[in-house]
Amino acid sequence: MSKELIALQQIAENKIRDAQRSGELDNLPGEGEPLCLDDDSHIPAELRLAYRILKNADYVSPEVQQRKEITDIKEMLQDCQDEQTLYKQVQKLNLHITKLNEQRRMPINLEEEQVYYHKILERIRVARREPDKGEK
Repeated sequence: MSKELIALQQIAENKIRDAQRSGELDNLPGEGEPLCLDDDSHIPAELRLAYRILKNADYVSPEVQQRKEITDIKEMLQDCQDEQTLYKQVQKLNLHITKLNEQRRMPINLEEEQVYYHKILERIRVARREPDKGEK
């Protein structure tokens, strides 16, 4: 995630917390009622029935599944301390990102950002072995 996006996210979270503390979010219409997540107005009318059938069958598209895997691995990496596990998970993350990018067939500038080796090195503390006096 880019630094700008993280900063924007933190600003939004702070504004929400401030509004909660000051009571601005109390007694809003619909408070305490379940959310209606079935709004499909953004789906073209001719596709709504097909989407509803897929949703009721608990079908998730491969792209959505890949995105979920990517998010899960990124969250796990935040708390990972073991270097070997970290390296394996970053490899797994890159594999899922590659698969996602292949499925989307979008221009390269819109691809999901991969986590490369130099990024791993920022997180891993690798002890550099000092050469012995006899070595050159």
